[in-house]
Amino acid sequence: MNTVRGARERARIEVTAAIKDEARRRLAAEGAAKLSLRAVARELGMVSSALYRYFPSRDDLLTALIIDAYDSLGAAAEEADARALAAGAAPRTRWIAVCESVRTWALGHPHEYALVYGSPVPGYSAPADTIGPASRVGNVLIGIVRAAYAGRGLALPPLPPALAPEADRMTADFAEGLPSAVVPALVAAWAQLAGLVSFELFGQFKGVVEERSAFFAHAAGQLAHGVGLPAV
Repeated sequence: MNTVRGARERARIEVTAAIKDEARRRLAAEGAAKLSLRAVARELGMVSSALYRYFPSRDDLLTALIIDAYDSLGAAAEEADARALAAGAAPRTRWIAVCESVRTWALGHPHEYALVYGSPVPGYSAPADTIGPASRVGNVLIGIVRAAYAGRGLALPPLPPALAPEADRMTADFAEGLPSAVVPALVAAWAQLAGLVSFELFGQFKGVVEERSAFFAHAAGQLAHGVGLPAV
């Protein structure tokens, strides 16, 4: 019985992977808004009713793809930071390494990046299951800033008094242990990182920025400066 169950579980894993692979191909060809379970089933030679046993709706399939994309991107960021940390890199160098890993992943997975950071998919609302995977890159960056704060300290950016209550709330929600003055800057840096990558990926830098790797490294350093990371 265990052998039969194991074979069924392996078969389910293989079919699930095939469904997601075909869905990613269709994302690349047509975009997320046109993703159809029937079309995926047709390409795989499955009847729609069989595919529904794996993903009851298009939204369930989209959620699985979104979680996979966030997890893959998060793993790339975590691995980049681990390598930099093992090499004895300073927090600023770790920060830039993580930012560059996000860019590298996005350039290698443009359609998956567009799925999670591009235009919202009409009619789709991401469930709470996506929050943890979506937080992985941000948590790496927060961890780098927290390490710098515990070490040499931060050159804290000024915080307008009107923003202080919101900064306190954000700190309590996801950046406990950091001074609240740095948390809005962290959120802004995360948004600017996504903007830098999106501008390059979606063609807005065409005719504007030619040396894009050097430009990005410089911009990532500026983001590090904005959250108070020391230069060395």
